[in-house]
Amino acid sequence: MNICHVITRMIIGGAQENTHLSCAGLHDHGHHVTLVTGPESGPEGSLLETARAGGYDVHVVPSLRRAVRPMLDRQARRELTAVFGELRPQVVHTHSSKAGVIGRLAARDAGVPLIVHTIHGMSFNRTQPWPTRTLYRLLERYCARFTDHIVTVADGLRDQAVIAGLAEPEKFTTVYSGMRTDWFTPDQAKRAATRQGWGVEDTEVVVGTVARLFRNKGYEQLIPAMAEAARQNPRLRFVWVGDGAQRAEYEAQLERLGMRSRVHLTGLIPPSAVPEVLDGIDLLVHASQWEGLPRAAVQSLLMERPVVSFDIDGAPEVVLPGQTGLLVKLNDTAGLTAAMLRLAGAPDERERMGQAGRELCLARFDYRRMVDELEALYERLGG
Repeated sequence: MNICHVITRMIIGGAQENTHLSCAGLHDHGHHVTLVTGPESGPEGSLLETARAGGYDVHVVPSLRRAVRPMLDRQARRELTAVFGELRPQVVHTHSSKAGVIGRLAARDAGVPLIVHTIHGMSFNRTQPWPTRTLYRLLERYCARFTDHIVTVADGLRDQAVIAGLAEPEKFTTVYSGMRTDWFTPDQAKRAATRQGWGVEDTEVVVGTVARLFRNKGYEQLIPAMAEAARQNPRLRFVWVGDGAQRAEYEAQLERLGMRSRVHLTGLIPPSAVPEVLDGIDLLVHASQWEGLPRAAVQSLLMERPVVSFDIDGAPEVVLPGQTGLLVKLNDTAGLTAAMLRLAGAPDERERMGQAGRELCLARFDYRRMVDELEALYERLGG
């Protein structure tokens, strides 16, 4: 098949890693694959060079940008239509909200036979003011009319989309977001070296977080929960993986609370370095305000580290209460503290949950399974 995947930008992020692995896997299956993306990067880092080394074609559309800019967005639609007209793909598969709207409009304009869209996280969500949420929901409903099929990365997202009236249930398929599970293998020697590099003693418990230092990633709830947990258990230490626009603000807050010396910030690291960091922690806390299916939670469990997460969106499909981690009601800071303290004081429970989580995630989240399911979906739809 001749397949185009479209995404707004190739930053280091879950949707982008999913898209890259989809393109690379379909290329390895013998299909002609083109990734169409915008030029933007950001403080999260870029996967564009990784994509260019993936064996498939990469086409950058300069006008395709994340911010809403009506003039530039109309230009992007025209340019994407021209790209599809030149490439003549059998399948256009869009990702993320901005590329999902403009890309699907352009695919319709170009007469592409099969249009597929993946919802990685709802474009209209609880963090937005209601006028924005309403507008984005209407746009998604409109585009769903001429979308042949919609993929969701979690059953929870499918259910939200159906309730919101995007389309009938038959138009959705859940394909869990795949990753390089072979990168994630616990190693005691590497764990010891990583912890030594952080200055962490064997008796201390390290709580990790992997998320952009950005609004809606939950740091407003996480920081006070950390401070209270550390007050009750002085053996706690914390590692944050990521960077972002609010880094200085969050560091200042840690200073005010007397927490800065307890928190190690790694800054940006390449995806290939994430397993090593997760090997060094004892549990992961994921406090995002909205999510598709949290890749950081999957990756932590692959390294046999249990997860504490807010009970939202796709999180319950990987953080199984009492089995692979603990779920906390959204924005329940005291609950977040209690969950951290419970697992920090229960090494046997952490080990049991981590082992169960690794077994679950090896079976469900390997990228090769994702690629097989996407290929089968295209074939079933007549691609």
